[in-house]
Amino acid sequence: MYKSNYGGPRNDGPREMTKVVCSDCGKECEVPFKPTEGRPVYCRECLPKHRRPRF
Repeated sequence: MYKSNYGGPRNDGPREMTKVVCSDCGKECEVPFKPTEGRPVYCRECLPKHRRPRF
């Protein structure tokens, strides 16, 4: 029987990390996704400064 993880956590091994340069501070870091061309990528320290506040 085929089990779908749609909408649930994915357990397909370790995440593939991509090396990027932070668009804010210029520090090299790794992110667990492939960045979209033309969109800024931030390191862990800079990301909270650029997130929209949640209500």
